[in-house]
Amino acid sequence: MKAIVYHKYGSPDVLRLEERVRPTPRADEILVKVQAASVNAFDWHVLKADPFLVRLSGFGLFKPKYQILGADIAGRVESVGAKVTKFKPGDEVFGDTSIRGIGGFAEYACTSEKLLALKPAGITFEEAAAVPMAALTALQGLRDKARIKPGQKVLINGASGGVGTFAVQLAKVFGAETTAVCSTGKLVMARSLGADHVIDYTKTDFTESGQRYDIIYAVNGFQPLWRYRRALTDNGIYVMSGGDGAQMFQAIALAPLLSISGGKRMRTFVEHPNGDDLNFMAELLETGKVKPVIDKRYSLAEVPQAIGYLIEGHARGKVIINVNRENRT
Repeated sequence: MKAIVYHKYGSPDVLRLEERVRPTPRADEILVKVQAASVNAFDWHVLKADPFLVRLSGFGLFKPKYQILGADIAGRVESVGAKVTKFKPGDEVFGDTSIRGIGGFAEYACTSEKLLALKPAGITFEEAAAVPMAALTALQGLRDKARIKPGQKVLINGASGGVGTFAVQLAKVFGAETTAVCSTGKLVMARSLGADHVIDYTKTDFTESGQRYDIIYAVNGFQPLWRYRRALTDNGIYVMSGGDGAQMFQAIALAPLLSISGGKRMRTFVEHPNGDDLNFMAELLETGKVKPVIDKRYSLAEVPQAIGYLIEGHARGKVIINVNRENRT
């Protein structure tokens, strides 16, 4: 099979299109013929091993343990292991493979049946591939960490990216009054996703406006923690799920200290892939309450360019890899 492979940590330049042996599913695994995948900041962090914690988290201390990136996949079940009960060959599925060795930037990928869900009939493979990691990060951040409630004032910082576009929509699904923070050219898109208010961060610093929020969800953490804390209500909560290595280290190190005094809480978290939450998202996708936002599409051979585009920081929603279609649109 064809796959995008890397043998050392580094920039997208270290990625190569190679022929690899098609993987064989273990007893609890499914072999998926991948139709589409998507690019996440996760792929960039693992590719360059930044933060260094990546190396200590099972991805390889000196060189990559798993040589094929790509957490999000959507495709058809090719075969199943002996203990698999939820799926059968031919089923159309989608999921996040990140805790089973990743591997989505390839024509075939193996993963646990617990990490997959049936693809809703009403959406394409591209749309399904856009969902797993980004949507579950948004869902778990708002529902599980922030414990969002109807009527709360919620601000999404970084509302135009992969996680942010899902977070805006999910906040509305949960009945919140939602404010989206993004750049000038993306304000219209944020409103189209249901945001009640939009803030252009190039013109306005929301932490200095005097407005207070019950939840601040920082998809991209471009403010010092004390500024976020200042913009919270007395019992508000700040949740961070993204940013560069320095920002994530700052949040992990300082958030507990800033949560000690008063009712304001500061939290960080990492998405937990699972089929139950994917099924929850599938229902929202089927009913049209949530829709993936796709910015650009690339072929499998163009994965290095796709990752390069994502790390420029200008993507509107998700960047998709058409694994079995070599024409970029």
